[in-house]
Amino acid sequence: MIPPVLVVEDDHKLARIVRAYLEAADFRVSHADTGRDALRRAETELPLAVVLDLGLPDMSGEELCQDLKALGDIPIIMLTAKSSEEERLAGFALGADDYMVKPASPRELVCRLKAVLKRYDSSATAADTPSSYNRGSLVLDSRRHQVTQNGEILPLTPTEFKLLQTLATSPYRTFTRDELVSKALGYQFEGYERSIDAHIKNLRQKLEADPKNPVWLKTVYGVGYQFCGDRDAR
Repeated sequence: MIPPVLVVEDDHKLARIVRAYLEAADFRVSHADTGRDALRRAETELPLAVVLDLGLPDMSGEELCQDLKALGDIPIIMLTAKSSEEERLAGFALGADDYMVKPASPRELVCRLKAVLKRYDSSATAADTPSSYNRGSLVLDSRRHQVTQNGEILPLTPTEFKLLQTLATSPYRTFTRDELVSKALGYQFEGYERSIDAHIKNLRQKLEADPKNPVWLKTVYGVGYQFCGDRDAR
C-alpha cells in the first residue's frame, strides 16, 4: 500500500477540504491536529509527504518539521498563515520543500505536491553513473540520492540535492533563479525564485569550508548562481 500524505492541521474544516482534494487526486490521506499526534503517526508509518501547518496547539510547526526530517527524507509542504519573506526563508532553511500561505488554493496545493513528489522520485530513482568533481573530492550519486565530500556523506534534503545536481550538470554555467525554480523545484510561481537563496545558503553551510567565501557555489550578482567544479573523466 502506498504511504499516506500526512496533513497536519488543527483547523478541522480546512483539513477536511484538503483531504477531499487530495483523495480526489488518488492520494491516501492521514490527518493529525496536533504535533504529537503527527509525530506518532509518522513514526508508525513513514508518510509519502507532509502538508504542515506551523500554528499547532501543542508545539511549533518548525520544531515538528525538524522532528519529521529526522525520521527520513520526507517531502514537506508548509501551509501556514505566516507570510513574510523572512518566515518563508526560515521555513526553507528548516528543510521545507515548498511553502504556501493561507488562504491557499487546494487545487494549487495538489499541483505543488505532485511536483515535489515528481522531483523527489526522479532524483531517488535515477540510474545515472555517479558524477565526480575535482579529482573525486565531491561525488553526486543520483541512484542513491547521495552526495559525498572527501568520503563523507553530506546531509542534504531532497530539494538541496536536486538543486546541487541541477547546477552541477553544467559547471561554470550561470543559472538564473527562475531557471533553478523551474529545473530544480519543478514549478513556476511568482515570488518563489527568492526561495533559491535560502536553499543555496543551506547548501553552502553543508558544502563549503567557509560559507562566506564559497568555492563550489558562486553568486553571479544580478543574475544567479553557478557550480564551480571540474568534472572528472569517467
